[in-house]
Amino acid sequence: MNVHGKHYRTIWLKEDDDTVVQIIDQRPLPHKFVIEDLHTVDDVARAIKDMHIRGAGLVGATAGYGMYIAALHAPKDSAEAFTAQLVADGEKLKATRPTAVNLEWAVHRQLDAIAAVGDNIDTKIAAAKNIAQTIADEDADFCRRIGEHGVSIIEEISKRKNGEPVNILTHCNAGWMAFVDYGTATAPIYAAHDRGIPVHVWVDETRPRNQGARITAWELNEHGVPHTVIADNVGGHLMQHGMVDMVIVGTDRTLYTGDVANKIGTYLKALAAHDNGVPFYVALPSSTFDWTKRDGVKEIPIEERGADEVKYINGLYNGEVVSVLLTPADSPATNYAFDVTPARLVTGLITERGICDASEEGVLGLYPEKRK
Repeated sequence: MNVHGKHYRTIWLKEDDDTVVQIIDQRPLPHKFVIEDLHTVDDVARAIKDMHIRGAGLVGATAGYGMYIAALHAPKDSAEAFTAQLVADGEKLKATRPTAVNLEWAVHRQLDAIAAVGDNIDTKIAAAKNIAQTIADEDADFCRRIGEHGVSIIEEISKRKNGEPVNILTHCNAGWMAFVDYGTATAPIYAAHDRGIPVHVWVDETRPRNQGARITAWELNEHGVPHTVIADNVGGHLMQHGMVDMVIVGTDRTLYTGDVANKIGTYLKALAAHDNGVPFYVALPSSTFDWTKRDGVKEIPIEERGADEVKYINGLYNGEVVSVLLTPADSPATNYAFDVTPARLVTGLITERGICDASEEGVLGLYPEKRK
């Protein structure tokens, strides 16, 4: 992703000090572009929990780098003490965001890789650094491949419309800022735009944290993609009037049976799309699949965040990003961060291996090695 003409990833090791992890702090976007240094496991945990970074792939990549930082600071007097500290730090990181499966996946991938190289501490630290970078590189590559597969859907719609712009509705931010690069839901959009296929994106504001209005709109603007920001409740109206050709969203956890957990409000968009015959696609890398659960509504843990995210809103005032109270000060608020869209409402899943039905057979057809 280019920002003011310069390419960035969302996370990387500091150029002159590879013991420091750098991230783009998403909280002040789009008004300020801030790079933050992470020095300790507590820094990483805070960045994940307080949403300095967010998005399934980026949460996983940040956890991978967090385990590398954990390895740098773990006791060096014995392999047993070193490993015990890593396990404890891994638990601290996993506790920060319960819904996104990439977080747990990255922590366990690191622990397995570090354990596999023997008892030499320096070798273990080198392994942790290598795996952290590998997770980040894979995430970027998988998202690029999602774009290559998903653009075929947009191309087909464009042909049917005789070259008229393809209107795509998104929800939340499953773009570059939610991953290491490219994004998932946005990757096919960027690929289509770069090929000269006319596209237009309806960008849900995505209350309560406004990731669509703040971040997706900023991304699309930086890439030159035509878009329009809408209130969350406008999507159904647009679909009723033939103004949406397809919906693409991301996901923080998708079961191998096809149920999808994503930012709160996704389920309502899927219902509207189903009622109006609008294709509803979910884009995700394989690291976001949960291979252990079958029923999303019953089994996926749904994160509840602080009420202040509902009651307050951030914006630019006199050149500074400030927080403003929206509700009566004494009114209680509830903040469910995710909901589950049943597989029956999903047209297809766009992955790094291709497109499949949102079903057990569809997913396992792309990932046969996961068959029990």
